[in-house]
Amino acid sequence: MANVRLSIQNEMNRIVNKLKYEQSSDGSWHYPFETGISTDAYMIILLRTLEINDEDLIQALVERIERKQEENGAWKLFYDEGGGNVTATVEAYYALLYSGYRKKSDPNMQAAKRRILEMGGIESVQMFAKFMLALTGQYPWPKFFPIPIEMILLPLSFPINFFDFSVYGRANLTPIFILADNQYRVKTKRSPDLSDLFVSRLKEEDDWSSFQADRSFLSYVKQAIKHFIDLPKSIHSAAVQHAKQYMLNRIEPDGTFYSYFSSTFFMIFALLSLGYPKNHLTITKAINGLKSFICQINGNPHMQYTTATVWNTSLVSYALQEAGVSAADPVIQKANRYLLSRQHVRYGDWTVHNPYSMPGGWGFSNVNTINPDVDDTTASLRAIHKWVMKEPLFRQAWDRGLNWLFSMQNDDGGYAAFEKNVNKRVLHHIPIQGAEFILTDPSTADLTGRTLDFFGNFTNLSKQHPAIQREVEWLMDHQEKNGAWYGRWGICYIYGTWAAVTGLISVGVSPKHPVIQKAVKWLLKIQNNDGGWGESCKSDIEKTYVPLGASTLTHTAWALGALIAVFGEPIPEIQAGIKFLLQSAEREDWTTSYPTGQGMAGGFYIHYHSYPYVFPLLALSHYQKKFEISHV
Repeated sequence: MANVRLSIQNEMNRIVNKLKYEQSSDGSWHYPFETGISTDAYMIILLRTLEINDEDLIQALVERIERKQEENGAWKLFYDEGGGNVTATVEAYYALLYSGYRKKSDPNMQAAKRRILEMGGIESVQMFAKFMLALTGQYPWPKFFPIPIEMILLPLSFPINFFDFSVYGRANLTPIFILADNQYRVKTKRSPDLSDLFVSRLKEEDDWSSFQADRSFLSYVKQAIKHFIDLPKSIHSAAVQHAKQYMLNRIEPDGTFYSYFSSTFFMIFALLSLGYPKNHLTITKAINGLKSFICQINGNPHMQYTTATVWNTSLVSYALQEAGVSAADPVIQKANRYLLSRQHVRYGDWTVHNPYSMPGGWGFSNVNTINPDVDDTTASLRAIHKWVMKEPLFRQAWDRGLNWLFSMQNDDGGYAAFEKNVNKRVLHHIPIQGAEFILTDPSTADLTGRTLDFFGNFTNLSKQHPAIQREVEWLMDHQEKNGAWYGRWGICYIYGTWAAVTGLISVGVSPKHPVIQKAVKWLLKIQNNDGGWGESCKSDIEKTYVPLGASTLTHTAWALGALIAVFGEPIPEIQAGIKFLLQSAEREDWTTSYPTGQGMAGGFYIHYHSYPYVFPLLALSHYQKKFEISHV
């Protein structure tokens, strides 16, 4: 036992020292937010389309994309995706050709083309990729778009309006409204010809089969517009202007639109379609903003979808403190003062459904000033909690953050990510691919569980507080039949179950409660023979738990976190999990970079480079505190 204690402490020390060493001068941590090769490909396509010949960047992105190609010619979103991902493969193929540094006759390009055709051709790519292909002249625009641009004018009183969409949906669809309305396309002398990637020559309206739904929605919205707006002849131009202003009013200080790569990419082209010149200051700033997202991974640049600086910093600061690093340590002081500087003071779209609260949340990226989220807010509050009684500035930040957090609880008792009560089920039926993920922001087990954990462990709230009781009820009502919970922002059921169990235990739910016991039984059942846990990204797509067939550090740490919270003694399964963490801490294989975060099912997965440090450190720290120190 003494050897195990020493091994745990040594591993904790190793992680602590590594995290301290990798802190930036401003107190933050800039671990990569890695999302595959799509953003790398889009950056090449953007630069070439705008005829910005940044050859060093383009060549380096080409090298990164090629390194990720599989032997069969395809690109994947995650290791066990099978034969490849048709969307990622088309995006990579297009970018490599457009770069000018690769030709169709190259063996790896021929292999990519074969796989694209075998996977259904260019017609099979996902919706947002089709928009990109359409605006760059490689794909026909749909004759019928399922959401008319005039919808942006509907008043909040209307049963379905623009602000019923999630902020992510609004950010990405607004520029697409403009582009689709203008049927905008731009090609250059360097544009490749992708016509040989079509499997069949369909009619234009059939190329967008996902849009061929009941058109009664369109007529419904149009009738509403005529009813509510007095100037029918100017409706269309007013909608276009409104869409343009929506984008321009939400540009962050770095020039990006909501600090998302995709929305900024589409905004640039939307502005071009409205007559903006390529060298317009807004476009130039947006491009420079996107370039600021570049990070280095294994010697190659990667275009991050956004930066995860606030998220990484809050998680690391909290984990270090849980591992015994004093709140007075200069590393923690610098980190928490950075977090203090990133608390929001501006009103954003969240006020539409929550009009009576003051700003006080935190966002995800280092430049995010108007789009706070619940998870970053609780994470930042955890990080600064030991300073609240010491410095007035931190107390003020705490009070503002806590008040904002309370105000964001949904009417159903749960918590969503960005906004309040943005989950109208009817939006799932709009013929937009991935509508459930793009258009809604529902209460989720991970957000609700983590918020509950914050209230239970870091505040003096009574366990009988109405807000807490409503969260408990929501979690108990949303447990899966097998005992798990679905986690929206991680992979996936292990993530949701960890958040739900730790949250419930923190507010006094008994470990013997049937809900907890059911969850524990499920976690123990899916433990791997090596003592760890691992879950496939396929869980996200199939909406049921799919084992990875291997263990990852992050999944293991999450599962251990839940079990440590429940048990009063270290059962053999916990000991096996700890042993896995210790033995696998420094290994380097495909599990090391396997995505454990999700953005959109089937299309967008995230490898957080901080997670293999943060969550094992938390699991080891909590094990040490509960099972070692308490038994001394």
